[in-house]
Amino acid sequence: MTQSLVFTVLASDRPGLVERLAKLIADVDGNWVESSMARLGGEFAGIVSADIPDDAVDQLKGQLAGLSDQGITVSIRSEGAAAEEATGTRAHLEITSQDHPGILRDVTQVLARHQVSIEQLETSVEQGSMQGGAMFRAFAELRLPDGVTPEMLSEALHETAGDLIADIHPAE
Repeated sequence: MTQSLVFTVLASDRPGLVERLAKLIADVDGNWVESSMARLGGEFAGIVSADIPDDAVDQLKGQLAGLSDQGITVSIRSEGAAAEEATGTRAHLEITSQDHPGILRDVTQVLARHQVSIEQLETSVEQGSMQGGAMFRAFAELRLPDGVTPEMLSEALHETAGDLIADIHPAE
């Protein structure tokens, strides 16, 4: 039998971080199932899901805790929880807008009001508008509940800001 462990990792970015984690999991005959990782502001941040043999869970937890001596913080957020089957319509969201404080708050308020689940979100602020101002960009994978269409959500998002361009379409 195995247990599913989900843990977060935070460390100053440097070569070999992912290899170190992968080795610890493989050394206990675990299976790296999925992950999402990124370098943000000079820091490395990630979340990993792995299936670990029951008799190796405590060993792996100890090894992960031991990484703190190397400046790697690992936090186990859940274990043994059965993954819920996602329901609803999958959709892609792409947003472009002049950057301003509070834009992500405004967008996520609309999503929450419509009971939309964010499965993945990437944001950035880039130079690039014709006027030289900063542009906010967001890319998201969403799960829309029954009764909410991409068109309805797009209209609600456009009401948050006049210059917001939101492209929402069903995932294929």
